[in-house]
Amino acid sequence: MDSSLSSSVAGLGTMDPQLQHFIQVETQKQRFQQLVHQMTELCWEKCVDKPGPRLDSRAEACFVNCVERFIDTSQFILNRLEQTQKAKPVFSENLSD
Repeated sequence: MDSSLSSSVAGLGTMDPQLQHFIQVETQKQRFQQLVHQMTELCWEKCVDKPGPRLDSRAEACFVNCVERFIDTSQFILNRLEQTQKAKPVFSENLSD
């Protein structure tokens, strides 16, 4: 491991709890913004043939369906990852003998 990286990682344990919370909140915001960006890009490409001043009813229905499926899929993947993590056996550090 790179010494600067290891010292950065070691420093995280001594970081101010308020700063840690701030970093967690900002990271969550960034992930949410990335998710919204992905969803917008995907649904726009799927539902809008020609941009105009208004959405027609077909495009509006397509957007609603696209967003709902995107959320369903994201939730499914998140649940699957949680199940996978719970199913992994936890190894003790003592098993390395």
